[in-house]
Amino acid sequence: MALEIVGKLIKVLPEVTGQGKNGPWSKQEFVIETMDSQYPKKVCLTAWGDKVADLKQFADGDTLKATFSAESREYNERWYTELRAFRIELSEGEGSPAPSRGAAPQAQSRPAAQSQPAPMSFNAAFDEESNDLPF
Repeated sequence: MALEIVGKLIKVLPEVTGQGKNGPWSKQEFVIETMDSQYPKKVCLTAWGDKVADLKQFADGDTLKATFSAESREYNERWYTELRAFRIELSEGEGSPAPSRGAAPQAQSRPAAQSQPAPMSFNAAFDEESNDLPF
């Protein structure tokens, strides 16, 4: 399930690295503030691996579109939810600020025919009809 959120980048947290059984890993959390309602919401997302390098090309104040997946896990009878961003790009809507230095060449080098997931509202409500499975 792919979800999208558009908002202003307000904070990039420090990069975290470590060593796992499959080798080294790195992650970096960042905060986006939505602009779609009277009461903006702040959302913390996580970039993993090579997406950490992609995140470095953006500056605070840039309007970003992040495509992410949501996953929760239980540990000691508590639930933890992570929003893992797998695509981070400048938003191409009206009112977005000028791209930060170094961001424009990266955006132009992406193939135009790259498939995009269907946009889904961050506050999407699911009913019984939308959960029909083909099997």
